[in-house]
Order: sequence, then C-alpha cells, then structure tokens
Amino acid sequence: METKNISYQSSKIYYQSIGNGNPLVLLHGFAEDGDVWKKQISFLKNHFQLIIPHLPGSGKSALINDMSIEGMAETIKAILETEKITQCNMAGHSMGGYITLAFAEKYPDMLSSFALVHSSAFADSEEKKANRLKSIEFVKKNGSHEFLKAVITDLFTATWAANNSNLVEQQIKKSKNFTDEAIIQYYRAMINRPDRTAVLKNFNKPILFIIGEGDKAIPFQQSLQQCYLPNQSSITILRNSAHMGMLEETEKMDKAIIGFYLS
Repeated sequence: METKNISYQSSKIYYQSIGNGNPLVLLHGFAEDGDVWKKQISFLKNHFQLIIPHLPGSGKSALINDMSIEGMAETIKAILETEKITQCNMAGHSMGGYITLAFAEKYPDMLSSFALVHSSAFADSEEKKANRLKSIEFVKKNGSHEFLKAVITDLFTATWAANNSNLVEQQIKKSKNFTDEAIIQYYRAMINRPDRTAVLKNFNKPILFIIGEGDKAIPFQQSLQQCYLPNQSSITILRNSAHMGMLEETEKMDKAIIGFYLS
C-alpha cells in the first residue's frame, strides 16, 4: 500500500492507494481515519484500485480553510485529479456519505455509482442540530477525547461491543489523535449541510445503501425511507450491526460492496 499526499489550500492531505482495477474511493466517517476500512482492503484490493483518503483533520491530514462538507468534497476532487482519475465509484461511511453526496451533486459525471454506508441524504432535524451544538460545547469544556470516549461505544451493538472490547478500545485510543478544533469543525459542517435527497432522485446510475438495523446515529426507518428515492437502488441490511458494519459484519459488508460494484 502506498501512502501519498497532496497540497490543498496550503494543507497536506494524505491518502492511500492500493490495488488494480476500476477506481473505488472509500471515505471514512466522523472521528475516524482511512484505517477504518482496513478489514475491507485485503478483500477489495484484488478487484479495485482503492483510493482511501484521510479527510482533512483526520489521520495525518491537516485541517483546510473550508471545512464544510462541500469543502471536504473538493479535496476528494483534487486527489482524483492528481491520480488522473476521471471516473470512479465511491462509498462513504457516515460523514463520508455526506461528502459523497456533495461530490455527486457537483460532479455526477465523475461517478459510475456510489454507496451510502450507514449514512443519510436527509439534513439534520432541529433536535439533532441542537444535540450537535451541545456536543460542541462539551468538547470546548472537556476536550474531544473525553467526548469521543462516550460516543464511540454507542456506535456498536451492545453485544458486539461486549465481545470485541479490544477493538472498541482501539477506536477509543485512536480518538486521541483528533484535535478539539477538528471535532468542532466536523460538527459545524454536519449541522450546516443541506438536504440532499434530490441527489438521490436525480442521479441516474446505481446507488447502494448499507444499513445497520441497530444504528442509533442513522435511524433504521430513516435509512429505509431514502432507499426508494433513486431510480436504481440496491439495499443491504446488516441485521447484527449498528453504525460500524465494516467491523461488526465485515464479511457481509465486503460481499455487499463486491456484489454491487462487480454485478
């Protein structure tokens, strides 16, 4: 696996490139970095050229001037231009799905298809916006690590978390790498993102939805509602997952991605 970087808005943005075949961009979510896809890499690298960015403020990548969802989508465009990729597939987990939708809205011709993995095209409800604002205040007072310690465990089903406490601890440990400012900027970006259900309706190529039945971050019923909007939908429901299907049900996740992109 080759780690590369580009300079964007005077900041270094890192990404990994591995494998051969049609390009597949994997975008991680909030308080993660590209390593969240590590269980998929060994399986998918034999079928795709994988491009796995560390989003601005995550992993080795620095914050950029425009930390909006749209601004982060532009970093993906810059990476693809550097790699001379004019068309690709894309899959975004959680916040990475919001970035995927922003990318699809502005650059639909660059996508052959895309996947929303535990993600949503709906804007935040007023209640969710209020909760995110409370989270920002908590981070300001107590720091991002104290906040993320409480949040990360809830991303998994209780059963999986109990049986895989070492992996949960690894995710919590990695959360120490995030600055308070990065977490605050992510929350502001998510609060301010618009409803993008029109993207689902207008995109005339296939869209995959991977849904965790026990997901608290993206409620199950909301996930199902958006699946009926595109002209071409493929749906995989992970019955034993919450928000982290790539770890909770790795094999089913891999099969869903392969089945969708190689069908």
